[in-house]
Amino acid sequence: MAMVDLAPFDLGGMREQLWLRRTEEGGGYEVCCIPFYAYGLALGDVVAKSGEDTVDGLISKSGRRALRVFFADPRPPADSRSELRSAVDSAGLLSEWNGDRHVAIDVPEMSLMQPVFDSVQEEIQNGTAFWEWSDARNFGSA
Repeated sequence: MAMVDLAPFDLGGMREQLWLRRTEEGGGYEVCCIPFYAYGLALGDVVAKSGEDTVDGLISKSGRRALRVFFADPRPPADSRSELRSAVDSAGLLSEWNGDRHVAIDVPEMSLMQPVFDSVQEEIQNGTAFWEWSDARNFGSA
């Protein structure tokens, strides 16, 4: 595990813990989880660490992306979280939830995403859910 400083992403004072494993070549560490907050990182990317506990650089991209969805409170009567879970499962995608309002979805290249987007479209239009791609900004360190 290692931490990512989130200050470069306008989240000063916060850090995100990532699960990593050393690559066979030994030149870096593969990201083994779907990042919730750090921009520019996705499952399978290879990163560099400074010391033992801080990610300080991106070595190579895996070709995957992370789609993040946040569900605001109060929840509307037409809550789309279960529909989103079903769409993610049907598409064969991996996802990780942080509580019951924030999900990060692993998106390999060439994934069919329309059913996933459709599952939360009404909430996004109504402002009760928000989404972003993790690669909307490049990875950087403070």
